[in-house]
Amino acid sequence: MYLTLDLQYFAQEKTEKATPKKRKESRNKGQVAKSTDVNTAFILLFVFLFFWFIGSFVVGQMLEILQYTFSDYLLMELSEENVRSMLVEFSYQAAVAVAPVMLVTALAGIFSNYLQVGFLFAPEAVKMKLSKIDPIKGFKRIFSIRALVEFLKSMLKISLVGMVTGGVLWFFLEDLLKLGLFPVEDGMTLIGNLIVIMGLGVALLLIFLAILDYMYQKYDHEKNIKMSKQDVKDEHKKTEGDPLIKSKIKEKQRQMAMSRMMQEVPQADVVITNPTHYAVALKYDETSMDAPVVIAKGVDYIALKVINVAKNNDVMTVENRPLARALYSQADIGDQVPEEMFKAVAEVLAYVYRIQQNI
Repeated sequence: MYLTLDLQYFAQEKTEKATPKKRKESRNKGQVAKSTDVNTAFILLFVFLFFWFIGSFVVGQMLEILQYTFSDYLLMELSEENVRSMLVEFSYQAAVAVAPVMLVTALAGIFSNYLQVGFLFAPEAVKMKLSKIDPIKGFKRIFSIRALVEFLKSMLKISLVGMVTGGVLWFFLEDLLKLGLFPVEDGMTLIGNLIVIMGLGVALLLIFLAILDYMYQKYDHEKNIKMSKQDVKDEHKKTEGDPLIKSKIKEKQRQMAMSRMMQEVPQADVVITNPTHYAVALKYDETSMDAPVVIAKGVDYIALKVINVAKNNDVMTVENRPLARALYSQADIGDQVPEEMFKAVAEVLAYVYRIQQNI
């Protein structure tokens, strides 16, 4: 009995970590590891810290509004002008009282987002897409593992928040039972302090839960952006180019370089050979050069081409096996002859010049 396996399944299975290019594309689309619990926790913490330190200012503004209302505005004549002035005054005082809280809330939201994803501008994330209102996809999102995890997280948060607030109330139970005996101002102060303490306790709890949630969101994000082996190969081809095309380009570049090199051979003073395995063409102009320069070199097939071009253009070839090997290995095209070879090269050039003078 034989079983057939579709190897394409393994090729498409997403087992590879996302490449930097994939991560950048996901980030540009707004797909980042982010927890909304972090935002909620920091906003609560900042707001209740604000109330803890500057809450008396907000309370003072509210009491001032009440004072003006009962002492002045109730005695004013009801007219359009008075109503307009009252509306302006109430709006101004309410803005003064609420604006600091709104500012702290905005700063907390910006800080919590920056802490998670840094600076990110992703207009593509807010583009209108019909897939976002697809009822089938929406149904799948509602009844999914992620939705179940979110439900369990919500139940856990409700339970823990209830325990924290209940613990604070239990700790101050004696004062709460005597609340009816307190003056109004002291009673309001006690209730305000209890609200702030419960808010700070809940904020600290949510920060702890938010850290755990952020770790889960990061794990889930990494899993979602994983790539298959085929995806990695395709991306590499797009980034680096098709290997076949690259090899053809390199071959073309080699051919062009060889063609340029062969065009320089007729200008050489001598070609030193091995005699057929190595060939190095040298040029020396005493008016513009400090030392002879290598203008062409090759091994095996290219060496034969250099030698043939030299012979066809009446450039002398001199057989010197050790010198040809040394020049080929130690000097590139365009380099001057190494200093330790000056004497040997000078002897070759002197020999060539004598031959040319006799001719």
